[in-house]
Amino acid sequence: MKEVITTIGLDLGKKVFQVHGVDAAGRVRVRRSLRRAQMLGWFGKQQACLVGMEACATAHYWGRELSRLGHEVRLIAPAYAKAYVRRNKNDAADAAAICEAVSRPGMRFVAIKTAAQQAASGLHRMRDLLRKQRTMLINQLRGLMAEFGIVVAGGPQHVKDLLAVLADPADARVPELLRGPLLGLAQVLGDVERRVATLERQIVAWGRGNATYRHLITVPGYGPILAGAFAAFVVEPSTFRSGRDFSASLGLVPRQEGTGGKLRLGSISKRGNGYLRRLLVNGAMSILNTAEPARTRGSPGCSPASRASSWRWPWPTSWHGSAGP
Repeated sequence: MKEVITTIGLDLGKKVFQVHGVDAAGRVRVRRSLRRAQMLGWFGKQQACLVGMEACATAHYWGRELSRLGHEVRLIAPAYAKAYVRRNKNDAADAAAICEAVSRPGMRFVAIKTAAQQAASGLHRMRDLLRKQRTMLINQLRGLMAEFGIVVAGGPQHVKDLLAVLADPADARVPELLRGPLLGLAQVLGDVERRVATLERQIVAWGRGNATYRHLITVPGYGPILAGAFAAFVVEPSTFRSGRDFSASLGLVPRQEGTGGKLRLGSISKRGNGYLRRLLVNGAMSILNTAEPARTRGSPGCSPASRASSWRWPWPTSWHGSAGP
């Protein structure tokens, strides 16, 4: 009797995909490469089995497509699959490592996003990119005008002072050769700011129809962007045992190094989603900077550490059912 493939490790690529399949006894039954056009046809002919993939680009798309064909799809963080690679690293070795890792009972998996969640997370990624471009444009404008002795206070809110200098034809500090290009740069900056504002309005509009967004927006330190990012990126909060585990997944806990029973804690590990981590830290700092506890208000010895201990941080210490997607 022909053995049935029970587990498949799939190494994703742009055009070529590597497949490594084993049966219930762990014997290799298939080891081949597939072109993109062959993927759905080949998997459609296979009996329903467990398919493991690294949580990388296009993984959520293929996870949804293969799930529709009846397969059980599990996504693994690339760092977890790397430990199972033997010797040389290539597509075949990666697929074999994924196949081995996905069958481990203690392995942690990444939840597959729906198309709506993927679209919402795409809004946040576009916003993050445009904000970086806005910072680049502002820095370039500041640097070029500083070469002519025109310096204003820090912060994007003071860029308007630079634009006023450029718009004043009577101000001859900026040579005419450079004034035109700088005005063009200012137009690009204004267009980027308008696009950022449009994306933020779309995020808020999407969040009004999301239960997780409406739940988180009531937490101190959670604004529309942070609440929307949580609803878009954290697909299944129930997979975390507590808020502490979730903080560890974002790299907000100390890095641990130790041997011989001696444990040393370093700085935060900064693992996971950096965009979500930055929003959480900004939310926490907004609470510390805008309010003080009643017991320390006006006290000359009040330190940031004492204020921090008196306030609830804007990430939860435990997950509740109402916070689910």
